Amino acid sequence: MLGAIGLIVGGYLLGALPFSVALAVATDLDPSVRDIHVELWRKAGAFHAAVAMLVDVLKGVFPVLVGYGFALPLEVVALSGVAAACGQMWPPMRGHGEKGNSVGVGALLTLLVCYGAYPALLCALFFAVGAILRVDSLARETTEWRDPNHPLTLALPLGTLVGFVLCPLLCRLSGQPQALVVGSVLLLVVIVIRRLTADLDQDLSIGAKIGPVLLRRLLFDQTLIERSR
Repeated sequence: MLGAIGLIVGGYLLGALPFSVALAVATDLDPSVRDIHVELWRKAGAFHAAVAMLVDVLKGVFPVLVGYGFALPLEVVALSGVAAACGQMWPPMRGHGEKGNSVGVGALLTLLVCYGAYPALLCALFFAVGAILRVDSLARETTEWRDPNHPLTLALPLGTLVGFVLCPLLCRLSGQPQALVVGSVLLLVVIVIRRLTADLDQDLSIGAKIGPVLLRRLLFDQTLIERSR
């Protein structure tokens, strides 16, 4: 019991470590932006952005590997991955933290590999395609390709959402353990909650209609402020 609690709490605290924020501060960037990785790429360079992304992914990978290595129950291991994503999204000291997608992807893919849920790895295709298209848009020198409303810019959040939605369905269809299905559903739920609620009051304060606002947040993880930039 203590090992299970320690792994889940440790996963949350690991996810809450503000590495990307610290890196932004160290490079004289504004850490309060909604997507620190994009800010790092644009103003500090691709290397800094890649390091921040890798660390965030490893935040999700590490607790799952520890739990699996110590042969803890699958339910506990899956919850540790969910806790890591929650730690990044809702850290104890900073309210709404980061978006949590990278941590969630790291935890999810590690769970699938460790427990042999190989058919469900098809969801990784959507993560990868979205990431490749997003990197391509950031690498373009013309401002048109970096516009928040450009299709390449929107590919990553949409592809990430599709991947998170597909994973529990693929796990269910391929006969994976119920705990793995539930764990992937929980990851999807916390990702969706974060998308829908982060800084929602700012969008509603300008009189925007709640329906279109929530739909854009769900599909593209984007506020009205980001859309208008």
